Amino acid sequence: MKILIVEDDLKIREELKILLEREGYQVEVLSSFLNTVEDIRCRDYDLLLLDINLPDKNGFTICKEIKKDKQTPIIFVTSRNTEEDELNSILSGGDDFVTKPYNKYILLEKIGRALKLNDPTRYKELVVHDVILDLHLSKIKYHDQEVELTRNEFRILYYLFLNVGQVLSKEKLIEYLWNDAYYLDETILLVNINRLRKKLEDMGLKDFVKTKRGVGYFI
Repeated sequence: MKILIVEDDLKIREELKILLEREGYQVEVLSSFLNTVEDIRCRDYDLLLLDINLPDKNGFTICKEIKKDKQTPIIFVTSRNTEEDELNSILSGGDDFVTKPYNKYILLEKIGRALKLNDPTRYKELVVHDVILDLHLSKIKYHDQEVELTRNEFRILYYLFLNVGQVLSKEKLIEYLWNDAYYLDETILLVNINRLRKKLEDMGLKDFVKTKRGVGYFI
């Protein structure tokens, strides 16, 4: 597996490179930031570690641009740690968020999970009520329609598909998505749920993801 590091701090960049290489990953680093988006697009990688504060463009902007062409996972590794930054990382299409100084074990675990979820060898489909969740392409399919999902939208549906008929609490969903039920408030989860529901409604799947008031969500 190849990981691309986009970090303008030389010391942090080299520390990350050494850490990941010790874990057996192939690592490539970006050292010039004149045309960051174009430089990322022309490289081959399985996961991108992306800083937010970069010389030419904001990391959120870069993430949005990259996700237009490629759904390879992007993890933000940044010293910015406000709730607004966390929310913007999700809205821009980021798959996870790690703050500096990072815990190397948490970072490695999040990288491993992101790569495993994105592994095409795990390809199969889950089906509920004629609705198909494509685990390889991260798409939802219904009759002759199909829509691409963001990483978090996909993971929400995947967890719901695995627990059909069971109400999943907001805390359980947050813990599944971000590994910590107490780290984030419900706003970020609600943003993802609302975006997912809009996509489903546009396909004619109104109320596919249901809410049990005060408890959680289910299909």
